[in-house]
Amino acid sequence: MPPRTEADVPGLVERARAGEARAVARLISLVEDESPRLREVTAALAPHTGRAQVLGLTGAPGVGKSTTTNALVRELRARGKRVGVLAVDPSSPFSGGALLGDRIRMQDHAGDPDVYIRSMASRGHLGGLAWSTPQAVRVLDAAGCDVVVVETVGVGQSEVEVAGLADTTLVLLAPGMGDGIQAAKAGILEVGDVYVVNKADRDGADQVRRDLRSMIALADRPDDGWTPPILATVAQAGQGLAELVAEIDRHHAWLQETGELGRRRARRARAEVEAIALAALRRTWGDIGGHAGLDELAAAVAAGETDPWAAADRLLEQVRA
Repeated sequence: MPPRTEADVPGLVERARAGEARAVARLISLVEDESPRLREVTAALAPHTGRAQVLGLTGAPGVGKSTTTNALVRELRARGKRVGVLAVDPSSPFSGGALLGDRIRMQDHAGDPDVYIRSMASRGHLGGLAWSTPQAVRVLDAAGCDVVVVETVGVGQSEVEVAGLADTTLVLLAPGMGDGIQAAKAGILEVGDVYVVNKADRDGADQVRRDLRSMIALADRPDDGWTPPILATVAQAGQGLAELVAEIDRHHAWLQETGELGRRRARRARAEVEAIALAALRRTWGDIGGHAGLDELAAAVAAGETDPWAAADRLLEQVRA
């Protein structure tokens, strides 16, 4: 493949803000590929961000996340919202790319210029998201999306990272996908702002709702805190989606009234800054991985001549010198 030409970052940002899908795609690609121009991209986007409502959608495989996302986008579009979707797919063990299953299920919106759908490969990153997802959210925010929906991989107990990325986190469950104790074990009671029992036309849906209601009632929450609602949907038929959007709007209003929206976004920015700094440190440590002093210190620790903490201190002194 011929190399891509150098991007005109300011031009790409302006075209993305004007709604050009190709410019949005190019910016997200620069983010995903960790382009040398990534700093320039994020600096150019920064003044145009902070407006979009970010929804996280998570749940175990098979609960209907992609179908629900598709129906949710339809409901939001009916209300005149511009919508961006980041569907984080599992990475292929062979190519390393996304399997693109979510985009296949969202072809209903393929011709809508006010809907942008992008599949992103998790590339082995745990937590249900890709490393570059926060930066991709920023691209869609700057591009004028009113709502950005982030759908996670669906990896069960490890996909709680979406709660730190979203303003409102939707947790999907379905009858026959495990009992309430398993749901609590997966950590979902700590991350959800709205709970959705999808496939509610199946046997056992009422029991799932009762189990959830009992566990949420036992949770330690402040008196003035948010009590997550539990909704029933049949996403395939579009049932319950209007009620779901109404609860999302109610939660967003609560976030604004209590100041929690600003606090959540500050925590999100803090985590992103920390992740970038730690990544830079890891690259530095990778460069010193072959440092001769490291091998000597490791041998000394193995021989019992020193302890790991003292060895680490000495290594840091050598690196700083």
